[in-house]
Amino acid sequence: MIPRQSLPHIGSLPPGQRNAITDVAGVTVGQCTLAAQAVQTGVTVVRPHAGDLFRDRVPAAAVVLNGFGKSVGLMQVEELGLLETPVALTNTFAVGTVATAQIRQCIAANPETGRRLPSVNPLVLECNDGFLNDMQCQAITEQHYLQACAQAGAAVEEGSVGAGRGMSSFGLKGGVGSASRRVALAGQREYLVGALVLANYGKPAQLVMAGQPLGARLAAQFAEPTAEPEKGSIIMLIATDAPLDARQLRRLALRAGAGLARTGSVFGHGSGDIALAFSTAYTVPQETERPMPSLAMLHDGLLDGLFQAVADSTEQAILHALWLARAVTGRDGHQRRALADLLPGWSALAQPSNPSASAP
Repeated sequence: MIPRQSLPHIGSLPPGQRNAITDVAGVTVGQCTLAAQAVQTGVTVVRPHAGDLFRDRVPAAAVVLNGFGKSVGLMQVEELGLLETPVALTNTFAVGTVATAQIRQCIAANPETGRRLPSVNPLVLECNDGFLNDMQCQAITEQHYLQACAQAGAAVEEGSVGAGRGMSSFGLKGGVGSASRRVALAGQREYLVGALVLANYGKPAQLVMAGQPLGARLAAQFAEPTAEPEKGSIIMLIATDAPLDARQLRRLALRAGAGLARTGSVFGHGSGDIALAFSTAYTVPQETERPMPSLAMLHDGLLDGLFQAVADSTEQAILHALWLARAVTGRDGHQRRALADLLPGWSALAQPSNPSASAP
């Protein structure tokens, strides 16, 4: 199997140290994976900082490229431009359970939540893993969310793990992937942009990787090509340490769609394609008696480098998710094979286009 660091490097911008969303200082990722016969699912949690997000919120914005989804919390993010819980990813039928876990977690840390203090806005995003996972079992519990939170750290496991355990992409095994890019802006300090994706989308004939149209080769591997419409989804999370407000973060989130489109996605009718971006440059207090932050936002005219970083890191994260996913057999014997097993000849492309940009 090709090592992750030897895969093609997307774009010209260099990666961060880990080539992961956790290169953005303070961001951590935790995962809980359930893998037992018909249950192939999990929870992935992204924490913008290690403190109490309910009291020290971070600016954020979301973009819905195609709204076939059952997420919780996006409406308030749209209205207020803030995150006040970790971002949780899971399967469609587990959204309510994980949202309840987030509410209980917040109440435990802040007993006046919903009383003297405002109610909390849980944020849970989902993809349907029902081909491999028996979602009717509703196997995810509140404890699984808490386990993912407790395990949050700088290392990001990718592929068939966490919320990505039961996901499918392009008729293959999908899953979790992450990447990052460093951006040096004229007259400014260097900034980091990181992406984490939950890839569960795409038809085999559409697949493009690192600019290579692999769809025809991939579709030929399937004995019974399907004419079914696109019914998958992808969640794309973007983190940055650049000082941006919610309006600017929405502009960043929109550019995740550029990275997604490069892989062959057309945001199909039945696909839930959602991007959410947040900044760690400052926090916004929950209590009105605490002072609001006072700092200059980055000028809009300097955002192009960040836009490129979002598109490139999103595409790279999808590449990582597909290549590092392992084959899984789940509900009713359903199987998803791995890209690395099905198209091993693709390894001929596995040299970074910019070797000096490879992560250490």
